[in-house]
Amino acid sequence: MDLTLRPNLFWDVDVQTIDLQKHKTSVIERIVTRGRWTEFLEILQFYGKPTVKEVMLNARWLDKRTLAFCSAIFNTPSSEFRCYKLAQLNPEHWDY
Repeated sequence: MDLTLRPNLFWDVDVQTIDLQKHKTSVIERIVTRGRWTEFLEILQFYGKPTVKEVMLNARWLDKRTLAFCSAIFNTPSSEFRCYKLAQLNPEHWDY
């Protein structure tokens, strides 16, 4: 199976030069945070759910919507994600 990457999703790099194994963390994070549902399903099939879950658990930053999505999809509390723990250590101003 081959993974097709949308060039506009990877605007900052040449899609042809991406090594899907070497750069899997970047590919998974970019697709989960900015990709479409079909692309998410493709990476689950390509890398496997445990790998995608592990990458997302160790992501340094996720927006609140992506964190909630990953928490629900992987059936893991938000507090288990690295980005959640880092956010607790560095409180910001109130989020209205």
